[in-house]
Amino acid sequence: MNQSLAYIHPGAKIAANVTIDPFAVIHDNTEIGEGSWIGSHAVIFPGARIGKNCRIFPGAVIAGIPQDLKFEGEDTTAVIGDNTTIRECVTISRGTKEKYTTIVGSNCLLMAYVHVAHDCIVGDHCIIANSVQLAGHVEVGDYAVIGGTSAVHQFVKIGKHAMISGGSLVRKDVPPYAKAGREPLSYVGVNSIGLRRRGFTSEQINEIQDVYRLLYLSGLNNSRAIAAIEQEIPPSAERDEVLRFIKNATRGLMKGVSKNASADFDE
Repeated sequence: MNQSLAYIHPGAKIAANVTIDPFAVIHDNTEIGEGSWIGSHAVIFPGARIGKNCRIFPGAVIAGIPQDLKFEGEDTTAVIGDNTTIRECVTISRGTKEKYTTIVGSNCLLMAYVHVAHDCIVGDHCIIANSVQLAGHVEVGDYAVIGGTSAVHQFVKIGKHAMISGGSLVRKDVPPYAKAGREPLSYVGVNSIGLRRRGFTSEQINEIQDVYRLLYLSGLNNSRAIAAIEQEIPPSAERDEVLRFIKNATRGLMKGVSKNASADFDE
């Protein structure tokens, strides 16, 4: 039910069975899917498109104006998929004319104080831990996990099923299925535990490891590693996903582990 102490603009489109707690603010040009809950003191700004069965915790701000001086008031959105949980004080900016939208997928968990800037695209089933900061235009693939207090540079891409250690500074693209840790951020192995939890077979995981041996442990540069992967490893969905990501990397790939790397990566 909607609480009388909440502010709900008459132009808001609110589906059945939505619960809006006292002191929440729902502006015009917003949509909230059925079964969702909006906690006290959450603010849903114009352009918010919230899916079904979402949970928006107190203090969260959805579809706020982008923190971008180039923004000129264009009509843009912030879209949140079904079954996604947005914890306390998360901020998700709406898009600019670059993409006209910011997207957070379905079945995601964004922990407290996460910031998702304008024009970011976050896939499905992602976990973004406390105080992670995504700058503008970041892309995060399905099932990625980003450890707490990490900061991601604008335009960086993070691949599917990647896992990034807490406290990381993510300046380069992180390819799919990989674990990333240390400073500067480096490849520290395949996210094999996460992949097994999601039903990947040992054969699939071994193939991914073979791909990354050529990319990161063979001493080849990226172009030669790509050629070697295409020649030595048979086509598969996983191999081809890594190749597609590498070929489309826009900020360059994170590096392999240096000889002076310190501290073991904590799964």
